[in-house]
Amino acid sequence: MRISKEHAIYIMDKANKAVAKAKSGDRVVFETCDCFHDSIKVESDTISAIDFDHVNPATGPLYVEDAKVGDVLRVDILRIDVASQGAIVAAPGMGRIIDRVKNEETAICKIIDGYADFKGIKLPLNKMIGVIGTAPAGEGIPTGSPHDHGGNLDCAMIKEGVSLYLPVNVEGALLAIGDLHAVMGDGEIIGAGLEIAGEVEVRVTVIKDFKYKLPLIETEDKWITLGSRKTMEEASDLAISNMVDIILDKTDLTENQAGMLLSMVGSLRVCQIVDPNMTMRMELEKKYLE
Repeated sequence: MRISKEHAIYIMDKANKAVAKAKSGDRVVFETCDCFHDSIKVESDTISAIDFDHVNPATGPLYVEDAKVGDVLRVDILRIDVASQGAIVAAPGMGRIIDRVKNEETAICKIIDGYADFKGIKLPLNKMIGVIGTAPAGEGIPTGSPHDHGGNLDCAMIKEGVSLYLPVNVEGALLAIGDLHAVMGDGEIIGAGLEIAGEVEVRVTVIKDFKYKLPLIETEDKWITLGSRKTMEEASDLAISNMVDIILDKTDLTENQAGMLLSMVGSLRVCQIVDPNMTMRMELEKKYLE
């Protein structure tokens, strides 16, 4: 099954009409625009010229059969393919070095043999999904904002080979995906990564009676909890607390001891600090939970 990038939404909302249906266990390909809706093509194109009503488009939504409220949707990210070039921008008032950016600038980076060419510097690709989420239960949330439903998490760990667990807040889940990056560092400090069009192949699976708080990433060797809130401290506290719950469930440790374990071998990392909510992640290797 393939969903065209012509089916773009800008708010994750239970009112969105599904553009495709899948069964649990199906594979689905999402074609995606870049976060600028493919409007920046050359370096003379600057961010002030784009239509801000059409940024961070997400393709979808996909209705997953048998996904009921209270279930969990596991999204296995099987493949991410990116276009032959991407764009990164800087602009006054954007990102975390606001006082140092005096003028707009766009860089176009060609993708060549697994690298992005940035001003003659070869940057290894770390292809990842910026926007991925299900519809929230209450009011719709713009695709540029992250929260407990997912959304604009901009987490570098949402990449090929991982499983992302998302809540089913409405019947069918209504999954949408967009905002790919060919290269992005933790923090996304300028307010953009190497924004790029492409396509993502996923497998969607409905899980009943899932006990851990979401969103949650599982890799081959790690559990990664995510928290998105107004401040880095609030987001961190949420991600840490959610990881403590996993430790308590999988081991005989107490809450005090779970905190000790995370202090010694857990890694608290920044996903992004430029969106309306900040996103932090807590990583713990599975071997400590065996």
